[in-house]
Amino acid sequence: MDRLDAMRAFAAVADLGSFAEAARRLRLSPAAVTRAVALLEDQLGLMLLNRTTRSLKLTERGVLYLEACKGILSDVEEAGRRVRGENAAPRGMMVLAAPVFFGRLHVLPVVTRMLDEHRELSIRLMLSDRLVHLVEEGIDAAVRIGELADSTLVALKVGEVRRVVVAGPDYLAARDAPATPAALAGHDLIAFEGVDATDDWRFGQNERTSVRIEPRLTVNTADAAITAAEAGLGITRALSYQVDAALRAGRLCELLVPFVPPPMPVNIVYPQHRQGSANVAAFVTSARAHFRKLPMIGVASRRARPQNAAPK
Repeated sequence: MDRLDAMRAFAAVADLGSFAEAARRLRLSPAAVTRAVALLEDQLGLMLLNRTTRSLKLTERGVLYLEACKGILSDVEEAGRRVRGENAAPRGMMVLAAPVFFGRLHVLPVVTRMLDEHRELSIRLMLSDRLVHLVEEGIDAAVRIGELADSTLVALKVGEVRRVVVAGPDYLAARDAPATPAALAGHDLIAFEGVDATDDWRFGQNERTSVRIEPRLTVNTADAAITAAEAGLGITRALSYQVDAALRAGRLCELLVPFVPPPMPVNIVYPQHRQGSANVAAFVTSARAHFRKLPMIGVASRRARPQNAAPK
């Protein structure tokens, strides 16, 4: 087994947490996979994996080597596609990642269209609200909302979203709507961990107004927070695309409109070594077309009454 094959074996073991599962994926014997990892460790002169009878974990050096291995293997595969002329049209497997709510609402339609248009293309769509590591997890492209911290990724802006504060009509029938951000202190608040990573809600164009919140209910999905607000349990903060349908239908009312913070960018990001990928290029093209037809920032605010007045 050569060095590249050994790297593939090590990456599979690290991803799956099992020599036996890695062997099944690679269609090798468990002994061959074990020998491959041992070969790498012997050549490097260090341990890549800590093994016990019940589990195995990457060592600190193993984590660094895994990231390097995945980058090398990805480059080798991309070089092969270019030489064979496979970048002429999308084909093979593409792995995409997106936040759960956004992915279901906006990325899945793009994926569906791509699969219809490119019969030789297969897509694995990973929906998760955690921040995924593209190179380490073998992801070709991802959608990220908010300012980007990783400058090593190529980023293409496809839209914007806003943070909005909303409540259901039943809740506002019983309680006066807050006229200022400070007035939130007297209300029942619903926090969504994905949007509310801290206990501060910021308002205004420069986000200088900060309100310390004490939620009565904290949930870990946007769906749950929005459903709770529609049921009249309190006020929540969400992203504009998440509540647009509920606002249009009158199930929610937008509050504190004069204090809305600046919009957040929505970007497609991908590793630099994927710039020549026909699959990624097709995804970017399809996503841009989708968002030109369906802008994300437009929220149908329910403003039939003043924002600081409860319905009678």
